[in-house]
Amino acid sequence: MPAEAEHAEEPAGFVRPGPAHPPKGLRGLLYRITGGAVNLGPSERERREELLERQIARRLEGSWNTAFLSLKGGIGKTSTTVGVGLTLAELRPEPPCAIDANPDAGDLVERALGEGAYESERSRSITSLLRDFDSVTTRARLVSYLHQAGSLHLLAGEQDPELSDSLTAEDYRRVHALVATHFGVTLTDCGTGVSRPAMRGILQEADNIVVVAGYAVSGAKRARDTLRWLSAHGYDRLAKGAIVVVTDKDDVSARVDKGAIESTLSGLCRALITVPHDRSMADGDLVSLPALRPETRQAYREIAAAIVSGYQR
Repeated sequence: MPAEAEHAEEPAGFVRPGPAHPPKGLRGLLYRITGGAVNLGPSERERREELLERQIARRLEGSWNTAFLSLKGGIGKTSTTVGVGLTLAELRPEPPCAIDANPDAGDLVERALGEGAYESERSRSITSLLRDFDSVTTRARLVSYLHQAGSLHLLAGEQDPELSDSLTAEDYRRVHALVATHFGVTLTDCGTGVSRPAMRGILQEADNIVVVAGYAVSGAKRARDTLRWLSAHGYDRLAKGAIVVVTDKDDVSARVDKGAIESTLSGLCRALITVPHDRSMADGDLVSLPALRPETRQAYREIAAAIVSGYQR
């Protein structure tokens, strides 16, 4: 082949790319009304958002699992699981699946679908999946046991109080292995505490964890105790790589030193992210991304990015 033809086929790489187009705001308006003649590029905030979206959407090999823990109920663990799950579903190329492993009649699916939408679908749960486990051999069969909120798939927990605490570590491992065969990212919403029967299986299968705390003093202390317990019981890897989420769910008074709580917890984990008080979450019902404050949606994106960046083996 002549040298000229050989070089002609190679990309030149001599043209500098122009600034990216500003998607919105005043910069975006200027770009549109001038037909692209004035291009100031994205703002710093828009560049940060784009970076977060790229981190969340990065390609993953294999399957990954994140467990959401807390030692205290009512501080936003399940709403955080749903908010982050919906965020992952919105920005990742493949859908995630969230498993409700809360033995206390968990409401993961209710928070994702709304109470009314879930009432007629209560027969589909982790208990029914375990009962029919040997016959669930395809993705289509598995999906028939799942609920769906947008692209987020969800496996409901058991609602019968006599059965809800019967999930064992081996039960969880079987369910997780099946779900992980068909979904690249799995989120597990745990019950409160770390001593329930299924927790050993959950922690052993987790690639990283999210520990949810609140600004109330008791919630912050329990988050600290959770991380210390994990380190002392063979889960030091999970503790050091943990993401601590502090929710301002109760909108505590100025007497609470939020800075001291954040400083204490941030020294025990890989990342600490705060979720601001959001009135749309106050009723404990449906979690809807469009209804959230922009700051809350941004916090969920930061949590999702931190989770995905921790998927490394």
